[in-house]
Amino acid sequence: MKLSTRDMILVALFAALTAIGAYLQIPTQPVPFTLQILFCMYAGVFLGAKLGFFSQLVYVLMGLIGLPVFAGGTGGFFHILKPTFGYLIGFIICAAIIGKLTENIGEIKGFIGFSKVFGAGIIGLFIVYAVGVPYLYGIINFYLGKSMSFTAAMNAGFYPFIIQDLVKVAIVAFTSLFVIPAIRRTGFIK
Repeated sequence: MKLSTRDMILVALFAALTAIGAYLQIPTQPVPFTLQILFCMYAGVFLGAKLGFFSQLVYVLMGLIGLPVFAGGTGGFFHILKPTFGYLIGFIICAAIIGKLTENIGEIKGFIGFSKVFGAGIIGLFIVYAVGVPYLYGIINFYLGKSMSFTAAMNAGFYPFIIQDLVKVAIVAFTSLFVIPAIRRTGFIK
């Protein structure tokens, strides 16, 4: 598979935006509140499935090779053993799923357009939590050797964030009503 220069630039841009979103955080334990998911969803909506997937994969790989792009300005391969790494895996899948669900939407306008993008965002967000919370549970229980029930994992990695993340989904859906038609008119995306 060959990517054009334009595609590589877009992948790099959204990987960088996700990294910036990691720096915009409120430190909560064990999962910090960040804007990474916002840029992850935008990557899917604006770039489509393939490029959205690659943008988040590049972001995660940048962090794994040691660049300080993860929440808290950290990076390194050891992050695989951190409780929050599952959310990063979820970002990769989320961008691809949202991209697949939105790249063939004809006209994005009005309530119908908002609903389609919002629905895709909800599914993508569900994927992030479906990967992130069990990973959090597994690392804490089986790697760190601490005892945590799945309910406690939900209390730590889902409930405190779901309302803010739903607001982010709504922001992505709302702004898509204006941004996608504008960039389609310029021929930047189809």
